[in-house]
Amino acid sequence: MKILVTGAAGFIGYHLCEALIKLNHSVVGLDNINDYYSVDLKYDRLKQLGIVTEEAGKFHQISKSSIHGEQFQFIRMNLEDRDKLPALFKNENFGIVCNLAAQAGVRYSLENPESYIDSNVVGFLNILECCKKFSIKHLLYASSSSVYGLNKKIPFETSDRTDQPISLYAASKKSNELMAFTYSHLYKIPTTGLRFFTVYGPWGRPDMAIYIFADAIANKKPINVFNQGKLERDFTFIGDIVEGLVRIIEKDVKKNRDETQYFKLYNIGNSNSVKLMDFIKEIEVNLNKKAEKVFLPMQPGDVERTWANVDELIKDYDYSPNTPISQGVKSFVEWYIKYHQL
Repeated sequence: MKILVTGAAGFIGYHLCEALIKLNHSVVGLDNINDYYSVDLKYDRLKQLGIVTEEAGKFHQISKSSIHGEQFQFIRMNLEDRDKLPALFKNENFGIVCNLAAQAGVRYSLENPESYIDSNVVGFLNILECCKKFSIKHLLYASSSSVYGLNKKIPFETSDRTDQPISLYAASKKSNELMAFTYSHLYKIPTTGLRFFTVYGPWGRPDMAIYIFADAIANKKPINVFNQGKLERDFTFIGDIVEGLVRIIEKDVKKNRDETQYFKLYNIGNSNSVKLMDFIKEIEVNLNKKAEKVFLPMQPGDVERTWANVDELIKDYDYSPNTPISQGVKSFVEWYIKYHQL
């Protein structure tokens, strides 16, 4: 069965493609390679998958991997393209779609709201339409812990109230869940939404906290620590995230759900809330450098604490996040030093 992974040049998408290839799945990766952050990092991820930069940069052209051959192919495309996307679905005959493509970033959504509507709402609608038209067996898609917004109850559960988003990014992700429910209900499309919790690890995005902190500490620059350091996050290592995604992809969705459960939502996290200051300390230990900290008030669009209840994912898919921050941060810092040739 052929699998489409959108956002394949992104952080989670790249790692998922690597994992699916190792399990002998046939994968087509899609990404528009926008410049929200360094395109060089995106092209470098694709190089790891055997996609030559010159080929990857061309829109609407399928490139075969120099490492994996036809088992992994890549195409540069915008999800907003209502003509090209259906043509791709028709030509490739996908069985499963994993939609990880999105305009990311909570704070960036305060500055560029239009890009979130284009990619996260219009683009997702096009994915849903293609899934309907081409009888996709299962659609997985990325939601976010940010949908919990002003929710104070800990840990976060998928049954909690999520109608108070405090950023447009969060609102766009909540809209994805509502749209997926509608299409599952109307057209019997099995959909699985995954609320990701603070994913980190090698090949991560430069706008992520661990990357920002490591970069500043390594270059002897101060780091901004918001809410006077009184923040906690359910930091989740990329390997645990991908393991969960693969379990969902490989399990026959029809055997896992009855006809009343076409739509499902899960939290996917480490199921543990870690103090931001402890996380920073691990980065300092692994870089063998002390951070100069600038303590600041809470940022707009931010929350004090996140913590995922992942009991449903454990029950349905034997999900088992088990990477402590000591191990996860060490893995990231080792990659960071190698990638930046420090």
